Amino acid sequence: MPSTRYTTQFLLSALAAEQFPAPTVPEIAFLGRSNVGKSSLLNALVGEKAAKVSQTPGRTRAINFFALLDPRQQSKLIFADLPGYGYAKISKSISAEWPKFIDPYLAERGPLKLCVCLVDSNIPPQPNDGKLVDWLRHAGREFLVVATKTDRLSGNARTRNLLAIKKTFELDEVLPVSAKTGAGIKELWIRIEASSAIEAV
Repeated sequence: MPSTRYTTQFLLSALAAEQFPAPTVPEIAFLGRSNVGKSSLLNALVGEKAAKVSQTPGRTRAINFFALLDPRQQSKLIFADLPGYGYAKISKSISAEWPKFIDPYLAERGPLKLCVCLVDSNIPPQPNDGKLVDWLRHAGREFLVVATKTDRLSGNARTRNLLAIKKTFELDEVLPVSAKTGAGIKELWIRIEASSAIEAV
């Protein structure tokens, strides 16, 4: 598994563009609703508890950057964990600040190679997920929609819900994953390494 090839090191939390790390290696951004299971998926990808899993959705306020290091402790890749959206209890004053650093990151960040857009496979397609997909299309960013928590669905329900996501957001592909069972993690790593031009497993 790719996670055995890397160790993870927290770099920094950024609340402004001038705080972003130096653009030295490819970056992968993870985006999604506040309760979509983003931290759990990040931890499943790296094989350790790099991202804190909060019981309170919407806890993350900044972009958190994590370096993935090879056995020689050289940084090969950066994961950017972006604040969740769509959670009603987040104050408007906080969410109003997000476009000041999130939009520039997604629109202008040179090393950003892939946006991993997480959607919850257990609920109907959400309008704010659709807005994110449309925004990334307009910005010309490469993105992959990943359906989380698929272990909670039966085979028929999983197929039906994935089809609904594809149809609603006009997608050719949706990658189903489960942080709990590990389903889809290897496939997601393949896409990440291909987008980053890193030697695949």
